Amino acid sequence: MIFSLLTSFLIFFAHPYHSWERGSNESLNGLVMQCFPKGSDFRKLSKLDLKGVQDKLNSRPRKRFNFKSPIFVMNKLLFNQKLHL
Repeated sequence: MIFSLLTSFLIFFAHPYHSWERGSNESLNGLVMQCFPKGSDFRKLSKLDLKGVQDKLNSRPRKRFNFKSPIFVMNKLLFNQKLHL
C-alpha cells in the first residue's frame, strides 16, 4: 500500500492456490522446471549454471512481447526507445 502511494504504481496480489491469476509466473515456472526438475537441489548448482539458465530464459522470445525477448524489451524500456509490441 505504501509503495503504491509513493510511486503511483498499482499492485495486485493473486489469491493463494489460484494459479490462473498468475499466468506469466506459472509459465516461467514451467520453463525453469524444464531445466531443473522438481526436487532439484539448488545448493549443488554453481552460479554459472544458474546464470546460464537465466540468460537462456531472458533471451527466449515470448508471445506476450510480440515474439521479442524479455531482455530486448527491458533494454528498450531502460534506454527510453520506442517499443513496438
